[in-house]
Amino acid sequence: MELVSEAIAFAVKAHDGMRRKKSELPYILHPMEAAVIVGTMTEDQNLIAAAALHDVVEDAGITIVEIEEKFGKRVRELVESETEDKRADLPPSSTWRIRKEESLSVLKNADDIAVLMVWLGDKLANMRSIYRDFKVEGIQMWQRFNQKNVAEQAWYYRTIVKLTERLSDTSAWLEYKTLTELVFGKEE
Repeated sequence: MELVSEAIAFAVKAHDGMRRKKSELPYILHPMEAAVIVGTMTEDQNLIAAAALHDVVEDAGITIVEIEEKFGKRVRELVESETEDKRADLPPSSTWRIRKEESLSVLKNADDIAVLMVWLGDKLANMRSIYRDFKVEGIQMWQRFNQKNVAEQAWYYRTIVKLTERLSDTSAWLEYKTLTELVFGKEE
């Protein structure tokens, strides 16, 4: 448990003061939820730690080298599999599709089921939040996202359902699939 405790403390410090997409909720709740979800699928401390740390490189200015130095190669590989090239010099809305295609390519080519688990932890935490907001705001909620086109969002989240299907025997995958269908409808 020492690795997970250290990862949580590191993530709390890295995300200090950050908020979730136009919310007053502390950002750290998202990676903690992702870590808990991964913990429902495995007891592997490296995977749970990676889930807690999955956004520190992408969103908190931590380098992938720092992750490896502090948490080891395995955690670094898993965090890296979840890290997008944000292209900071360009508007996020203009790079959304290419970033998602690149990310999905990593997921599609992952032989390591651990990569799928960390991804699913993150995306299920996202989908829970999306579903809660969708129930309150309806499609208007998409206006606060970089990608406002619901069809594009549906493509992305439905593709993740397919690419993580190897985890279909887990309650996390079933919940993710169900919430995706509730938000975007069943695919025809």
